Amino acid sequence: MCLAAINAIYLLPGCFARAARTKEGVLIMQNISRRNFLKTCGLGVAAVAGMSALAGCNSDPAASGSNGGSDGSKVQAIKNRGKLNCGVKADVIGYGYLSTETGEYEGLEIDLCYQLAAAVLGTTYEEAKEQGLCEFTTVTPKTRGPLIDNDTLDVVVATYTITPEREEDWDFSEPYRTDSVGIMVMKSSGITEMADLDGKIIGVSQGSTTKDAILQMLEDEGISATPTFNEYPDYPSINSALESGNIDAFAMDRSTLNTYMNDQKEYVEPDIKFGTQEYGVATKKGSDLSEVVDDTVTELLGNGWMDEEITTWLGESA
Repeated sequence: MCLAAINAIYLLPGCFARAARTKEGVLIMQNISRRNFLKTCGLGVAAVAGMSALAGCNSDPAASGSNGGSDGSKVQAIKNRGKLNCGVKADVIGYGYLSTETGEYEGLEIDLCYQLAAAVLGTTYEEAKEQGLCEFTTVTPKTRGPLIDNDTLDVVVATYTITPEREEDWDFSEPYRTDSVGIMVMKSSGITEMADLDGKIIGVSQGSTTKDAILQMLEDEGISATPTFNEYPDYPSINSALESGNIDAFAMDRSTLNTYMNDQKEYVEPDIKFGTQEYGVATKKGSDLSEVVDDTVTELLGNGWMDEEITTWLGESA
């Protein structure tokens, strides 16, 4: 039995204490995998559980394909694993959508994930799709960042808006798509102008930039209106709240709102363009994967592939 395995038993309380003092420590500890826990806190847990101390002392982080290769390489970890772990949306038609008919994810961002997998794993886009070289996880604005931080995900390709604040915590690729915020209401609501939003309740997604964009727009346009905001964990919840009358408006990127638009709904003053959103692929800050991702996105923007995807999935020109 190695000395580290013996001593680790006495270090466990300190390990938990250190984790609690780190940024978002509690969240990290909740999501940390068993293998990462052993790596972080030592191999004493393995000894207590009766596992082979020899096997624990000789464990190779590169073999796990979790946090990185033996040299800390994210790219090597993905190659060891053989698949790219991707965070995507499941409810945004045209971008990331989990089809109820096929049970498969589809959309522009899903295809982009396969392109990224092909680039990292040294194969073609067609082979990456055929061999299923992406593992997809549905993310929300609240979960996407932490899942990158704790290495559950390699990339997040989920209508993730690039902001200076987010760039402090994660790396982003060149923007692959630009959108703007819209405000959707029921036609029967009587809301036809932005000024009509005064005193109304607007539903937005938790962790999104939508609320700030609306307030900035009202100020910029000189519109005297003071709405209130309710935050929801996902888009279907906001849409249900709108249709049931619990909120007066549903605000989000227009690409998302288009998923829920029907004959009973409409945009409020759609000609007012505001809250420009540039979507980028997010990766762990400072990882070697970030450069590969950015180079791939830049290439796809330059060779026309992204334009074709926008036409295919969104029915519009780039």
